Amino acid sequence: MPPRAADPALLPHHGPTPALAAVHRAIVSCERCPRLRRHCQRIAIEKRAAFRDQLYWGRPVPGFGDPAARLLVVGLAPAAHGANRTGRVFTGDGVGGSSDFLLAAMHASGFANKAVSRHVSDGLELRDAFIAAAVRCAPPDNKPTPEEFARCQTHLLAEWDALPNVTAVLCLGRLAWDACWRALAARGHRVPRPRPLFAHGTSVRLDDGLAVLGAYHPSRQNTHTGRLTPAMLAEVFQNCRLTIAD
Repeated sequence: MPPRAADPALLPHHGPTPALAAVHRAIVSCERCPRLRRHCQRIAIEKRAAFRDQLYWGRPVPGFGDPAARLLVVGLAPAAHGANRTGRVFTGDGVGGSSDFLLAAMHASGFANKAVSRHVSDGLELRDAFIAAAVRCAPPDNKPTPEEFARCQTHLLAEWDALPNVTAVLCLGRLAWDACWRALAARGHRVPRPRPLFAHGTSVRLDDGLAVLGAYHPSRQNTHTGRLTPAMLAEVFQNCRLTIAD
């Protein structure tokens, strides 16, 4: 059996800088979105049958990765029985789930030391990459409201500010793409008008040199239908590798 969900005192997991540690404490203790908090807590009590003996995290989920990362990967939100259970983004979605699909591509391009992401004690380490989310609580039906995106933007901005070396951002899915452009504007970046449209494999270079890339989200809906294949996501991460090397 995998270890129980992480203790909040142990988060985040990669020897964070003091700035990241402070941001993550704020994320874990956040109560800004009552609907999301109720949903996460309910899921943590009801559980999925396969995980009924495990203690769910059930709290907002901070980002994870290398504090010196040049690549910031932004997803949508924790999965109800994935990160909401394990306490780490893109972790524990099950064999063939989003987490393993993503980590396989990151491992192939040298951003991760292993190709699976099952639980917080599995030895996973990210190299030159950091994974965050637009929303930090698992939303009902995977659909945060516009107000919930807006409230959670503070956490994305604070985490981003604590990652001083980021030169490229990879957005997983259209909703993360939209959230990242709003965050870029809030950070004072000059956002192109009209704003670039989301597409898998797209890459936009801002005037200040920051690169913004897009990829389909590795959800089961995309991966099981063939809309997103392992080769397609691996190619995007190879492009990320070349982008941060420029």
